[in-house]
Amino acid sequence: MHPEKIFSVYRILSIILMIFIAANAIIAGVLFIIDPNGQMMGMSTDYLKYAPFRNYLIPGIILLIVNGLFNIWATIKTFNKSKYHPIYIMLQGVLLSGWIIVQMLMVRDVNILHAIMISIGIMLIFMGYRLNSK
Repeated sequence: MHPEKIFSVYRILSIILMIFIAANAIIAGVLFIIDPNGQMMGMSTDYLKYAPFRNYLIPGIILLIVNGLFNIWATIKTFNKSKYHPIYIMLQGVLLSGWIIVQMLMVRDVNILHAIMISIGIMLIFMGYRLNSK
């Protein structure tokens, strides 16, 4: 495949993944803010027994901003082919991966959703790096 087509695929796939992450983070973040006890998300505050939070309000706000709104912003920059869009893609991969790693450490749990999100974060870092080296 021609290198330009590969870079186009990386850009489009990055946009799709960032929209997916943003949509999930915005929905979950808003639900955690509305219901800090986590019941609307089918969760209990027992999940936070090792974390420094008593409820999901602060994690919900951070989730909404970092993985929700920042991803929307990076998606817009990538869609518009902003000069630094590869950096924004890598940054979103780092933020997502960091969020998941910190979450796993705080709740002392690892599940399939964590693995999926870490994989997406790594893919974003890789694709942003490749686009940046173009």
